[in-house]
Amino acid sequence: MSEEILINVSPQETRVAVVENGILQEVLIERNNKRGLVGNIIKARVSRVLPGMQSAFIDIGLDRTGFLHISDIIDQNEHLELDKVVANLHNTSIRAVLQEGQDIMVQVIKDPIGTKGARLTTRISIPSRYLVYLPDHPMLAVSQRIEDLEERNRLQQIILDYHGKTERKTVNSDMEPVENFETIDFNGILDKGGFIIRTAAEGANDTELHKDIEYLYKLWDETSSAGQKAKTPKLLYEDLALELRTMRDYVHQGVEKVRIDAKRSFDNAINFSEKFLPEFVPRIEHYAGDRPLLELFSVEDEIQKSLNRKIQLKSGGHLVIDQTEAMTTIDVNTGAFVGHKTHEETIYKTNLEASQTICRQLRLRNLGGIIIIDFIDMATSEHQRQVLRSLEKHLEKDTSKYIVSELTSLGLVQLTRKRTRESLEHVLCEMCPTCEGRGKLKTTETVCYEIFREIIRESRQFEAEKLMVVASQQVVDMLMDDESINLAELEETLEKPITFQVEPYYTQEQYDIVPL
Repeated sequence: MSEEILINVSPQETRVAVVENGILQEVLIERNNKRGLVGNIIKARVSRVLPGMQSAFIDIGLDRTGFLHISDIIDQNEHLELDKVVANLHNTSIRAVLQEGQDIMVQVIKDPIGTKGARLTTRISIPSRYLVYLPDHPMLAVSQRIEDLEERNRLQQIILDYHGKTERKTVNSDMEPVENFETIDFNGILDKGGFIIRTAAEGANDTELHKDIEYLYKLWDETSSAGQKAKTPKLLYEDLALELRTMRDYVHQGVEKVRIDAKRSFDNAINFSEKFLPEFVPRIEHYAGDRPLLELFSVEDEIQKSLNRKIQLKSGGHLVIDQTEAMTTIDVNTGAFVGHKTHEETIYKTNLEASQTICRQLRLRNLGGIIIIDFIDMATSEHQRQVLRSLEKHLEKDTSKYIVSELTSLGLVQLTRKRTRESLEHVLCEMCPTCEGRGKLKTTETVCYEIFREIIRESRQFEAEKLMVVASQQVVDMLMDDESINLAELEETLEKPITFQVEPYYTQEQYDIVPL
């Protein structure tokens, strides 16, 4: 599989496209006036404590307060082990942990989305190229994507060697500091905190990992020292800009090339790679072609298609994707695909193709939360199993945490996907002011009949010699044409003349009845 990363930088925004085998798989967008907050560490103040919700609102210096649940709080005084903290959550009131007006160091784990403020945690984690540092957690974790047991043991031992330790003890724990990681507890052996060994560390040598440890220790010392002196609210640590986060989080041995179209960002990427990814420097290219970078591999067209509700499948079938406040629903249809064998085989082939396309659309659109997939009903249990396996297989490429359920009795597949930032649709679009997000408008006929009812109500409520209807052009045209007979009868019944005025800025549903 060939993979390229395209980074388009402009004064207004940075856009990153992850392309696999010439097909766009993922898009990241960061606008300079709306930079993401995830990963930022802030010295904040408790604004309000809600015992009934076991939560607190935290002033982090934004228009909207952040949200902190007791499950995201670790005892800063005793540094309890995570499993003990979780065990005590049900017996602990949040008022015993937080008080209004208290200063607290928090980290953003989810950007503000819609009307919701940022989601916060006191469990600080700071990422580098190969490791994630956990200052308050004396434990070690290894990415489950590193499957080779010898390699896992080698990487663990490198961390221990740096600290002059050799003891290793594996424990079972339901509490994971980061999704998709297996936790190793060292019972205080790592006295300065713990580490998560990231997937990118596979194959890394002692020197590279030790440099990361030193970098993270130094960064945390600077951040914690600044937190002791700062007044609240104060940003103590800000995550890297998008182009450098991409180099840190998305670059791996399978990436053949990174193309960057801005010289300054290219230089920054080179400097970053010389320090953390020296073997990758030759693969970074400054793109200076006449054709816009994101027009390569038709990326711009794919971004536009990702905003469509309907997605065509190569076979002739299609998907219908609807994003709502509560969940995202995906409906699979055969459409024009009639197949060449039996009806059941046609359905099976369509569902298999849909499973691959759905996984790509989840990444591309950054859909999160609850997702319900309505595959076409399959009579054969083996076909159901194969489609579900295909879905799980293609989801393995997804870097976001996900959980897939079995097919329900109604033939639906339920899955959840962790959402830390807004979806592509929410970044690029806003709610339609005309339909207010419904996606539908009342017909002119419906609006006309509403106007008739409103005229009767107004005439009974107010003493007026005549009434004037202010409405859009299409509504006035229908009132004076198709509904002219009904209008004449209404004037006769009310014994009042009705006049009309066209307001060009009114939408089809807007109107006013003015007594004169």
